[in-house]
Amino acid sequence: MRNIAMKVSYDGTAYHGFQTQPELVTVQDELEQAILFLTGEKVKLTSSGRTDAGVHAKGQVINLQTEARIPVDRWCHAMNSRLPDDIVVWHAEEVPAEFHARRSAKRKTYRYTIRCGRFMDPFKRRFEFHHPGKLDVESMRKGLLHLIGEHDFTSYCSTRTASVSHVRTIYDAYIECEPVDQELQSYAMHIFVTGNGFLYNMVRIIVGTLMEVGEGKRSSNAIGEILAARNRSKAGPTAMAHGLMLWEVFYDKEAKKY
Repeated sequence: MRNIAMKVSYDGTAYHGFQTQPELVTVQDELEQAILFLTGEKVKLTSSGRTDAGVHAKGQVINLQTEARIPVDRWCHAMNSRLPDDIVVWHAEEVPAEFHARRSAKRKTYRYTIRCGRFMDPFKRRFEFHHPGKLDVESMRKGLLHLIGEHDFTSYCSTRTASVSHVRTIYDAYIECEPVDQELQSYAMHIFVTGNGFLYNMVRIIVGTLMEVGEGKRSSNAIGEILAARNRSKAGPTAMAHGLMLWEVFYDKEAKKY
């Protein structure tokens, strides 16, 4: 058996998340269907993590066990020939038998994009949440700093979170802003968060709360106060799914960072 790892990008608009669900179209279903066609094998692939309905990925990582002898440099082309246009496999390699896309992952980066200003960009509307009013970016940056480190993120996860422990470590969190588009009178703000793991809706709740900071409804220090409260009702709303993207997944040297 060979263990093949692949990097996948997808537009999650048309899918009910990554993970297979009964009678719903998911990204995993499309990938496994392509593998079945290519190899004749019904595999259950493993992903670095689930993404919710409407959430996108630039660097999702998957792996599968296969007896197929398809050369590694042909996997991407072979898979893409059988996948819909909103899913692309862009890297493949054979990895050690013990590599597991989820358990071997050391950290992940998510990016949330907000289009700030008068008009949305119609060409990026599937990937940006449009906020027509002004946001105080510096206050939002200061708020993010309260999240760095190991904390209990109960306040920033859905009450439907199944994880026993809500303790996670955030290694980095920052905001990048693109130049203002003069025609649209708006600009894209990208919020990047890197951690060792994320709870259900965690990034989206962080962003929803940060937007309230940017609107002047909360102070920057409120982000830390909400964190300490360990109470979901203290945080802001859950930001819309379409602004979120799984950006990158990192592995240790043995599992290969690629």
